[in-house]
Amino acid sequence: MAHRRQLSKATGKEINVDVLVIGAGPTGQGAAKRLNQINGPSWMIIDSNEVPGGLASTDVTPEGFLYDVGGHVIFSHYKYFDDCINEALPNETDWYQHQRISYVRYKDVWVPYPFQNNISMLPKEDQVTCLEGMIDATVEARVATSKPKDFDEWILRNVGEGIADIFMRPYNFKVWAVPTTKMQCQWLGERVAAPNLKLVTKNVVLNKTAGNWGPNATFRFPAHGGTGNIWIKVAETLPKENTRFGDHGRVQLIDGEGKRVLLGDGTTINYQKLISTMSLDYLCEAMRDEELVKLTKELYYSTTHVIGVGLRGERPERIGDKCWLYFPEDNCPFYRATIFSNYSPNNQPAADKKLPTQQLADGSKPESTEPKEGPYWSIMLEVSESSMKPVDQENMLRDCIQGLINTDMIKPEDEVVSTYHRRFDHGYPTPSLERDGVLKQILPKLYDMDILSRGRFGSWKYEVGNQDHSFMLGVEAADNVVNGAAELTLNYPDFVNTRLNNERRLVDGAQFFKSMKGIRNEDVSLRPKEDVSAGAPKSHAVSSSAK
Repeated sequence: MAHRRQLSKATGKEINVDVLVIGAGPTGQGAAKRLNQINGPSWMIIDSNEVPGGLASTDVTPEGFLYDVGGHVIFSHYKYFDDCINEALPNETDWYQHQRISYVRYKDVWVPYPFQNNISMLPKEDQVTCLEGMIDATVEARVATSKPKDFDEWILRNVGEGIADIFMRPYNFKVWAVPTTKMQCQWLGERVAAPNLKLVTKNVVLNKTAGNWGPNATFRFPAHGGTGNIWIKVAETLPKENTRFGDHGRVQLIDGEGKRVLLGDGTTINYQKLISTMSLDYLCEAMRDEELVKLTKELYYSTTHVIGVGLRGERPERIGDKCWLYFPEDNCPFYRATIFSNYSPNNQPAADKKLPTQQLADGSKPESTEPKEGPYWSIMLEVSESSMKPVDQENMLRDCIQGLINTDMIKPEDEVVSTYHRRFDHGYPTPSLERDGVLKQILPKLYDMDILSRGRFGSWKYEVGNQDHSFMLGVEAADNVVNGAAELTLNYPDFVNTRLNNERRLVDGAQFFKSMKGIRNEDVSLRPKEDVSAGAPKSHAVSSSAK
């Protein structure tokens, strides 16, 4: 119990709270918003970063290009999430609305997403290969008596050998950095489109493409500040006295038995319940619990490299209003490209800003490095890394730019005015074959110590790892802590992903009527509109946020 001794020697001040929230990404902010709304137990939220947001943050290059920590967009399964986002960014001018325009690059052709529904775009030989595989899969699925044992078998049963070899296997290896045979299939839910054989055949014969599919067929994006600005603004709705962001919010040690956390500046926080959004492996290491640390060694994750390329010139017509693009082939190191400049005109410098050309896309030096005006556009790329998929980090930027040329995204003579590269060690929590068995051991052990580990890496469930899911994992953890409510998002991902979840609202009926006390004799319609808006009533303490 060395950590107990170290904590007992801490000479800094002590803080006592009923509920401590570690991490100010979407999950931590979800917990804090709900605790603030309930206005019952005392609480505090801490984070080692000065700027809240976690893996939903945004970086800005010296030249003025913005890049998210990976490809984030806002779409939602929850009214409560919508309420909180709309409270933080309430104006129409705060957002841009987009139709998803997404393609797969294959053999120099842009195939509309999802690939398996649009094989009519492929060369004839590949169409035949894919259709044969789909027919075989359909026949075999009718006689199957067991569930697929892994993701690879799920792919074969749903789309057949042809699409598996052409797209699904190579693409998913580029994303996850592990073979599909080492992944389970329970995580899939609504994330992978199962093709309709009759419709696919019809489209092949008629040479037609299928329409948009999936929960993010439409999405919105902040006008200013990238995705990170959402969580900065949500955090601003929390009372500052309950927040501790920066180095004085850095966790040094966690004493699970003594219910104490030692921070980097020597402060000790005593808590009754802990909602942690730290990565599960980091949490167990901070607890110095050898048994739990050993269990976390069986959890797998991939590292994500985010690369940004800022270019001078008008956005090419061949790029158009595409949103994000998938790359299964080995002619480029990245698995996904996002045309980040399409999401908001404020994601890059103004056209009249003068920037020098750093290099031409082919690596050659420009004739002149004299700063000159734009316009500008940008591309954000993602590359995965793991022990099974090592990368050449030193030359990654060079290789990615060459990959953009290879896939006709940019031309060799294009002027590069800005580059960006950042490595995020924990990028994707891998839904490995071992994952659920490990989580069934670790999470209950922590819960018995009054620690709820939640979030993208806190609960290690990619299937509920989007921003709305992550936020609600925090909200539901707070409700569980306060009144024992069931955590649907954590325990029933398929349930929450197939319905609109209206049960919680930022201002519920009881709060609304509580805010009306003392003004019953007044005409409510004459009161200032903001008092009873979608934000919290001023008499209730709701108003004063992640890769």
